[in-house]
Amino acid sequence: MKAIDRRILQIAVPSIVSNITVPLLGLVDVAIVGHMGSETYIGAIAVGSMIFSVVYWLFGFLRMGTSGLTSQALGRRDLGEVSCTLSRAVAAALSGGAAVIVLQWPLLACAMALMEPAPELTDAVGRYFRICVWGAPAVLAVHALNGWFLGMQNSRVPMVVSIVQNVANILASALLVYAAGMKIEGVALGTLTAQYVGLVASLALLARHYGRHIRGRMNWRSIAEPAAMKAFVCVNRDIFLRTLCLVAVNFFFLSCGTSQGVLILAANTLLMQFFTLFSYVMDGFAFSAEAICGRLRGAGDAEGLRAAVRRVFLWAVGLTVAYTAACCLGGTSFLSLLTDSENVVAEASVYLPWVVMVPVCGVAAFVWDGVYIGLTATRGMLLATSVAALCFAAVFVALFPVWGNHALWLSFLVFLSVRGIVQTAKARTILR
Repeated sequence: MKAIDRRILQIAVPSIVSNITVPLLGLVDVAIVGHMGSETYIGAIAVGSMIFSVVYWLFGFLRMGTSGLTSQALGRRDLGEVSCTLSRAVAAALSGGAAVIVLQWPLLACAMALMEPAPELTDAVGRYFRICVWGAPAVLAVHALNGWFLGMQNSRVPMVVSIVQNVANILASALLVYAAGMKIEGVALGTLTAQYVGLVASLALLARHYGRHIRGRMNWRSIAEPAAMKAFVCVNRDIFLRTLCLVAVNFFFLSCGTSQGVLILAANTLLMQFFTLFSYVMDGFAFSAEAICGRLRGAGDAEGLRAAVRRVFLWAVGLTVAYTAACCLGGTSFLSLLTDSENVVAEASVYLPWVVMVPVCGVAAFVWDGVYIGLTATRGMLLATSVAALCFAAVFVALFPVWGNHALWLSFLVFLSVRGIVQTAKARTILR
């Protein structure tokens, strides 16, 4: 195996494991409240978790921007800038977390107005939210630290932190609910505890692996140096706006499914699990592209950069072919594993051919996102996602009155494809 392939897998495999463990935090909460004897608790956890998912997704620039800037500084062997990027990212994360806490009341009110949960859920959602919101600084700081670790070509530390968080969540939530007799507050406190345990674990691993490298290289004047701060802000601004486009498309997809009735909503929810699983794998290779391409750009190795992009694409295309084949052969069986409802399986099977095409349409977008983040070419990402969102809207408006839910899935495939097409068109300039 070539050295570049080993490097890609060394970063991708732990990243995939980390991605898979992330949903477990919410899954543990649901599993615990599912045995409390009331469906109200399950609904409250679902709504509360969705609110935090959207908020923290909007702060995804803390990880992505930090990864690209750190990997480039590492490629230049500029350990001073590596250290300063870490400081800027953590400071931004803590400031963002503090802002979420300060704005918790309008955030909750806005979320409840948009989601319109059943009246019986309102009180439970509020209790869950008002406890978990205090974890915002820890969650965002871990995002920033994960981006920095990835920029340092290390995806094992984020994997370890994810595992530690899940173990802490299981133990703390079970103890508070079953031993202390708490209800939804116990689940929320268990999640909050796990979030700060994750932060402590990240900081401990940072000190262990990199403490002696960054200690003494922290120049406080350099942290606030205007040119570096401008680059940090511009990169993160573009990623934030790009994320807004992604959130808008995903929220519209969900709301459109809801408006078509419970059966269509259930079918779309099951079918999106195919995309979710695919994204976990592809994100792992996108993270590899971030780390490796950023380092090679920082080192000025143009030929090595182009070779790395080719190898990541080869791995991604190979996995796409395998995943598509698996969907074709076992798609209906997978749906049957997710639900016992024959009506939902039958309805989902009608739209399964669209889902089979998702990996082919989305592979380029995933890989190019990683490359563009590593090269901090974030304006190109923003352009591609904005154009794709407009195309999504145009196709949906034109075809939904005729094709219904088929038009929704076609619009989603167009969204994925256009992102990849625009980024491919700009790639020659970016790589040059």
